[in-house]
Amino acid sequence: MALDISQLRLATQGLTHSSFTSPLEVVKWLTAVQSQDYGGAKWALGLRMQGVSDANVDHSFNYGAILRTHVMRPTWHFVTPADIRWMLELTAPRVHALNAYYYHKLGLVEPSALRSNDLIAVALEGGRHLTRVELAAVLQNAGIPTDGELRMSYILMRAELDRLICSGPRHGKQFTYALFDERAPQAKSLPHEEALAELTRRYFTSHGPALIKDFVWWSGLTVSDAKAGIDMVKSRLDQEVVDGETYWFAPPLPDVCNVSLTAHLLPNYDEYMIGYTDHRTIFDPQNAPKLDPKNQPVYGHFIEIDGQIAGTWKRTLRKNTVVIESIPFRPFNPSESEAFAIAAQRFGEFVGLEVTIL
Repeated sequence: MALDISQLRLATQGLTHSSFTSPLEVVKWLTAVQSQDYGGAKWALGLRMQGVSDANVDHSFNYGAILRTHVMRPTWHFVTPADIRWMLELTAPRVHALNAYYYHKLGLVEPSALRSNDLIAVALEGGRHLTRVELAAVLQNAGIPTDGELRMSYILMRAELDRLICSGPRHGKQFTYALFDERAPQAKSLPHEEALAELTRRYFTSHGPALIKDFVWWSGLTVSDAKAGIDMVKSRLDQEVVDGETYWFAPPLPDVCNVSLTAHLLPNYDEYMIGYTDHRTIFDPQNAPKLDPKNQPVYGHFIEIDGQIAGTWKRTLRKNTVVIESIPFRPFNPSESEAFAIAAQRFGEFVGLEVTIL
């Protein structure tokens, strides 16, 4: 069969063919959703559901139905309480290795790192939730310097990777940290090979068709680990060679024949872009000069139309309205303009504001 890679990815990722009704269901399906931009990550979940608002995602996050922690590459991701332990056990050693230079530069090696972790644990025990600033004060009062943005960032990231802390509920607009074991008491461990097989299977099920190098990028694991993972689950996957590249996916693939034209306003770091390192099937490289100076096509707010990245978009939130501006790579035809308008209205419904389109 001839793979329609862009349409199949829209379907497997839940942008089309979606039956998700809660943020938990979306995060569980995708396994991890990049979330250093919290607002954009909430919209990434909203795109894959119907009838769920920005406030609904906030509630799920504050209640702990979904958690936020450093787990891959390294950056923040939404993960589920059920998955957070085995995923960190699998990926944290790799992230620690990537962070080793800064650990040594910032003096965050044992016993210093252990002392910081001990103080953080005592400060949070008993269900307390503290902000970054509050935890910095705890460490400073104990004689541990936290000056400089980088040092405190790595202290907290290391504590997350060590499965000591994860996200707590927000206090107003401020993020808090909570003890890992109190926030995810039922989180399970898996043996290394079982965890690797599970992550591999779930990636190619929710992101396929995809290449092994896409999985390496997304997971932050080594090529050897990725190939080992494929070997463990290949009986549950199919593969097809397209233009000399082997794409892996889980059968049965959704029916994407005669799919009507749709558009999505993708947030920055959306899985449709960030979930892959190879974007040739969804992105015309001739448009790269229209992006940022580094020509990185994965970090912007993109307009996807009929599976293809067709431009970028901006949104300005005002008191009673949201202004949405399109910056197409080429002029939209009438059908594309209509699809863009529908997508813009959907964003307005998500944030609960009237939409003005520029």
